[in-house]
Amino acid sequence: QVQLVESGGGSVQAGGSLRLSCEISGITFNNRNMGWFRVAAGREREGVAAIFTGGDTTTYADSVKGRFTIAQDNAKNTLYLQMNSLKPEDTGMYYCAAATVGVAWMVTLTDSDYKYWGHGTQVTVSS
Repeated sequence: QVQLVESGGGSVQAGGSLRLSCEISGITFNNRNMGWFRVAAGREREGVAAIFTGGDTTTYADSVKGRFTIAQDNAKNTLYLQMNSLKPEDTGMYYCAAATVGVAWMVTLTDSDYKYWGHGTQVTVSS
């Protein structure tokens, strides 16, 4: 059974930081494309950051470049999202996702490219 379990969300003031974690089981963690997505109230799901866990290929949404960092710990089968300089517009439910493939040039922020999803963790940033 595939499980993706997010944690680390919470409420912070603008300018603060949070680190999200996603523990993954039931599928091979290494050499897989994985990503973080978010859904804000009244908006569609948005890709935030993605990574190929077999190398160092990453991609970020323009809105988070320079503030968010996606990282992995292959020994712990865990994906992270370090979020700094948080803004109120970063508020939303954050989801971890894993693709069925692991190809560096296919690291995307397109949600239809990902098959496995967690249940999300809420991030709230107040001004």
